[in-house]
Amino acid sequence: MMEALETVRPEIVRAWVDGWVVSRNAPLPVREPWGLRVDVGRPGHVTRHVLPAPTPDDLRLLAETISTPGTWLKLCAPAEAVVPWLTPAWSIDEPEFMMTGPLSRGLATAPDGYTLAVTTRSDVTVARLLTAAGEIAARGQIAVTGRTAVVDQVETAPEHRRRGLGRVVMTALADIAASRGARTGILVATPAGQALYRTIGWTTRTPMTAAVLAAS
Repeated sequence: MMEALETVRPEIVRAWVDGWVVSRNAPLPVREPWGLRVDVGRPGHVTRHVLPAPTPDDLRLLAETISTPGTWLKLCAPAEAVVPWLTPAWSIDEPEFMMTGPLSRGLATAPDGYTLAVTTRSDVTVARLLTAAGEIAARGQIAVTGRTAVVDQVETAPEHRRRGLGRVVMTALADIAASRGARTGILVATPAGQALYRTIGWTTRTPMTAAVLAAS
């Protein structure tokens, strides 16, 4: 039988989940034998189970007992290691990567033609790059939870890509988080995002697989 995949320290995963629930204004996570459960309670995203080291027994149990559409599994393992233990009812999302990086103060400067807007509410800071027409060209947010902070929902509009906007957003978010005492950032990236974050000093900690139970 396949052993648990020791791909990432559990405390990193816990810090990511703690920051994610703050960023998304979701309920606090609940400990489960296999990891953490967040009862998100939103259409298409009812519950998420986060498994730092998924085993076949864990996956079989969840696959066989979960019947609510919109339930997500966030698995710290590549797809090929976990898909054999899931039923066909589970849809697999694109590959993801959990990453960590240093947070430090830095001046974020908007390129010509854009304006940087940074707003903070409670423990969540949102950075947006706006066009002259007021449209959002790029954005992202960060949730500070002590010495760590979770970067979330970073995206650049297709027509504004490859102009360095993502780097500006990340600089702005890191500056705010560092000013509030955070020293390490955590995020989950797409393959395209992983390439950007590597260039600014972030390190991949584990591949991740997202699976969702679709409506029958």
